[in-house]
Amino acid sequence: MFGAGGVKSTKAVGDAAEDRALAHLQRQGLRLECRNYRLAGGPRQRGAEIDLILRDRDGTLVFCEVRARRGAAHGGAAATVDLAKQRRLVRAATHYLMRFATLPPCRFDVVAVDGDALDWLRGAFEA
Repeated sequence: MFGAGGVKSTKAVGDAAEDRALAHLQRQGLRLECRNYRLAGGPRQRGAEIDLILRDRDGTLVFCEVRARRGAAHGGAAATVDLAKQRRLVRAATHYLMRFATLPPCRFDVVAVDGDALDWLRGAFEA
């Protein structure tokens, strides 16, 4: 959990941010459907993971990426959800949606945790 010099590992920081994001979203009325949904990559594709899949009060299925940085320098956590990351999230979401006979309304959110600050970006990007 802690690396050299007593600093939390990147995984520990990410896990704590995910826990914090989930608690925040649940307080806002969203209900967890799946956590850490993984799609294996092929020989020429990276795998994809969706941190949180939730259901909003209106029935919308929310695919949520949680990003954490120790501070807001260099654009902050939200800036790290680049086009390549968005494409991997959409690919994983498309795979997850194959289980539905009728597609629910969906959106892609990002929860950015920069140090102590938490910012929930609803509809952060379109598929």
